[in-house]
Amino acid sequence: MQRVAVGQETLSVEIQGSGPPLLLVHGFPLDHTMWQHQIEELADQFQVIAPDLRGFGASALAEPHDLSDEPGPSGQAVSAITMEQYADELVGMLDALRIDQLVAYCGLSMGGYIGWQFLIRHADRLGRLIMCDTKAVADSPQVKQVRMETAERVLQEGPGFLAEVMRDRLFSPTSLRDKPTAVEATQQVIRDTNPRAIAAALYGMAERPDMRDRLPSIDVPSLLIGGELDVISPAEEMRGIAQSMPNAKFIPIPQAGHMAPLERPQEVNSAIREFLSDWV
Repeated sequence: MQRVAVGQETLSVEIQGSGPPLLLVHGFPLDHTMWQHQIEELADQFQVIAPDLRGFGASALAEPHDLSDEPGPSGQAVSAITMEQYADELVGMLDALRIDQLVAYCGLSMGGYIGWQFLIRHADRLGRLIMCDTKAVADSPQVKQVRMETAERVLQEGPGFLAEVMRDRLFSPTSLRDKPTAVEATQQVIRDTNPRAIAAALYGMAERPDMRDRLPSIDVPSLLIGGELDVISPAEEMRGIAQSMPNAKFIPIPQAGHMAPLERPQEVNSAIREFLSDWV
């Protein structure tokens, strides 16, 4: 992996292949390894760029930017990292790598939330948009409260409980049965993640804006991919997002949950290749 200075942060990024740039942005609370099958298999056609977001994987959470003046109930002062900040840091990374071509942005879950902000703030850098297992709606007050409580618990106890809680929500029953190695590896990534980074991302997701009113004006060619068994971002919700966008299509992935690119890589990779075939 390469280490890239972005302002006062240092991001780690895996880069493979050559061709049009394909930016893969991981979900919460994971790292670039969730894209392992896309990195390996799509590098024959694209320059695949898979970063670890700030505080995740091998990317550090630098001080003092993760500090807040007002400590939470846990006594650990952690401020939000917003979806806008993550998007700006990705563009800073592209600048540092001297990648000035339009990119195909592919984000999963939180990576999709960041993708909406990438689109809004940096439309001049975007050639294609791929959203996997994500949402356009903002958090309800109830969901925001759950995020706050989860952040405080992670800061107090560490992320071990989160790896257990998220297991059955991330993966379909089929994947839990047939892909135990991938499931355990994903859980280990969560266990190894900096609790402060998890809390900062939870706070940031709770603050994210609702995108539904903007969908009809998004004319960049877009692909939405969703696991048919996703309980976090249901397939019908993903289909509805695509139907609200003038230049988008939705592809459901059979037997996949929230981690479709990891659970059913062949189907996801084929969908990405076909979608980008007129762009390369």
